[in-house]
Amino acid sequence: MTTAIQKQEDGTIELTVTLPWNLVEKTKDEVIEEHRKDTQMPGFRKGMAPKDIVESSLDKDHLREDILRKLLPQGYVEAVKTHNLNPVLSPKIHVEKLEDGKDWIFKALTAEAPNVELGNYKDAVKKVTAASKIVVPGKEPQPVSFEAISKELLSNSKVRIPQIIIDQEVDRLLSQTLDEVKRLGLTLDQYLSSTNRTSDGLRKEYAVKAETDIRLEFILQKIAESEGIKVEEKEIDEAIAQAKNETERQNLSANRYLLASIIRQQKTLDFLRNL
Repeated sequence: MTTAIQKQEDGTIELTVTLPWNLVEKTKDEVIEEHRKDTQMPGFRKGMAPKDIVESSLDKDHLREDILRKLLPQGYVEAVKTHNLNPVLSPKIHVEKLEDGKDWIFKALTAEAPNVELGNYKDAVKKVTAASKIVVPGKEPQPVSFEAISKELLSNSKVRIPQIIIDQEVDRLLSQTLDEVKRLGLTLDQYLSSTNRTSDGLRKEYAVKAETDIRLEFILQKIAESEGIKVEEKEIDEAIAQAKNETERQNLSANRYLLASIIRQQKTLDFLRNL
């Protein structure tokens, strides 16, 4: 198995993985054997039919899918290790034309966390938090808004988001919108018509939102790293204990890493509000 890497200008990483034909053949034999064990054919006991007969009974496209299902994750993981990468998202896979007797090739697009230049973010944030610290007799101090802090962070920090990360978030937002539209009993066309949008316009709108949200997320991560903001296990346990019901509690318990990220982000925002 051989791999090659190409880094695009925006930070997107393209991995090209070549699966040697002898490995494909070996995996093909393994897949056929797995099918053979569960195959009941006339004249043979279950799992005892000859390999060539079992193979001839299998759909070629499905057989290739089973082979790829085994080899793609293996090839991707090896490519990541070979090039010492730390991807932050699942890869987008494109399989080249598959031919018997020839090596199989696939490409995987992924990305690492982008470089973030924070700039003089503390002074910028202090400009908006200063007003919240002014004591006016008879009036409650108003806490600085998340939007105000976000605006300063975005304008004073530099970070370029790889397009593949933006595209993945846009796809998630579109899928979420489609689910919500279906729950309302509408088609996507009806929804677009009722909101005076087009599918291309909606995707562009979500692309702007996605890039802004992701930029802010990486900026907050960088600040947390710079300031040594961490989340203790007891904080995660406390958050899980405050769940509204058992179902929510189980979901939080199963996603402790994601919960820790949310808590860390909130602690970072609290840190910024107190500047």
